[in-house]
Amino acid sequence: MERVNSGSSSDWEEEAESGPGTEPQCPPQDSGPRRNLAAFWLLGLCNNFAYVVMLSAAHDILRTQSNETATVTVSNSSSQYDCNQISTAAVLLADILPTLLIKFTAPFYIHLVPYNYRVSLCILTAAGSFLIVSYSTQIAVSLLGVVFASVSSGLGEVTFLSLTAFFPSNVVSYWSSGTGGAGILGALSYLGLTELGLSPRNSLLVMLTIPALLLVREGAAAGARGHGTKSVPFMVPPLPPSYFFLLLPPPSLPRWTPPSSTSSPRAPDRQPLVAGQSHDSTGGVVILGLSEKWKIIKSLLRYMIPLSLVYFAEYFINQGLFELIYFPDISMSHSEQYRWYQMLYQAGVFVSRSSLRCVSIRRIWILSVLQMCNAIFLLVGVSYLFLPSLGLPVIFLVIIFEGLLGGAAYVNTFNNISVESKAEHKEFAMAAACVSDTLGISLSGAIAIPVHNYFCGLH
Repeated sequence: MERVNSGSSSDWEEEAESGPGTEPQCPPQDSGPRRNLAAFWLLGLCNNFAYVVMLSAAHDILRTQSNETATVTVSNSSSQYDCNQISTAAVLLADILPTLLIKFTAPFYIHLVPYNYRVSLCILTAAGSFLIVSYSTQIAVSLLGVVFASVSSGLGEVTFLSLTAFFPSNVVSYWSSGTGGAGILGALSYLGLTELGLSPRNSLLVMLTIPALLLVREGAAAGARGHGTKSVPFMVPPLPPSYFFLLLPPPSLPRWTPPSSTSSPRAPDRQPLVAGQSHDSTGGVVILGLSEKWKIIKSLLRYMIPLSLVYFAEYFINQGLFELIYFPDISMSHSEQYRWYQMLYQAGVFVSRSSLRCVSIRRIWILSVLQMCNAIFLLVGVSYLFLPSLGLPVIFLVIIFEGLLGGAAYVNTFNNISVESKAEHKEFAMAAACVSDTLGISLSGAIAIPVHNYFCGLH
């Protein structure tokens, strides 16, 4: 394990000249924690928004046959199920496989790429996804737009979970709550806009405002902070348009330049804003060897495997079974029912991802067992066609419960890892563990397609 000093990589430069006997000061710490908590909530919201919207729009994307992306009926009328010719799991795979590739490989090289470059790519791909899907007239092109959303979400999750290593561990719960907020806001906004009469195309164009949130410029902050009996000026220089809308990053964070291999001592203005939150006890970056990385991954399996199972079950439900759960004798169309399923699921996720301050769960495997039971129940219900007899409110409750389990598994997994990991291992551990949910989602998508084809082939 090699330690590399990262002081020279900071973009925070002291702009005020220090007089004799005066030490450079960091930004005020009283507003920092609250700003950082709000910033991580916003980052979670923006990061997952495009991903969620693409899944909520999956049923419409696969029924696209005009340049206005209007929803038209192209279902398999000869089947006893009301089906699209292509399973919504195809959208899921396009929305998750690039993420899986990024998460599998990123922990081994992503530390070489400064954070601001990563986030800039996230913003561009998120905006590109909405534009491509909005103006697409072919399913293949629409799926390319979904791939862009996947790249944005996957790279963003690896980046921002790694970023939590530079801050107190409680930012993880706010990040998780923000990702849950993306779920409810994304699904509800798409549902609401289409219910108000906007076409799916125009609804997606309206949602370009969310990636734009990451581009808000933070102006220079200047003021005075008491230091003993005298006031010492400090200066936070203007930040470029970036994800640092609210975030007050510590000086050790490599924002525009990679970590330096220099070993010069850290100056006072290079010390972290929050004591004890640097990479190691000296404030330098810790470079882990492959053998040590593998040991860390093995120690995380007790959390990663249950989280993978939870996400496998819930996305098998969402993209494999939701389309097959159809109530024909009510006022809502099939597409409207599908949007409501997605919105209620995301509502459950948001509530549980925001619950860490109230409930903390260490035995993640219990949640995986309950989620697998949910999947089995709904699969049997689809197979024997008894779900409509239970009534739509019962299905709504089952879907909300599914979302609660998924959100609780996510936030508690990453909170446990954040709390239990050594300071010098935390950044890698958080980045490595986030592959587990993506792996479960990818497997569920691969299985959901043949299941969809089987049921839709029944006459």
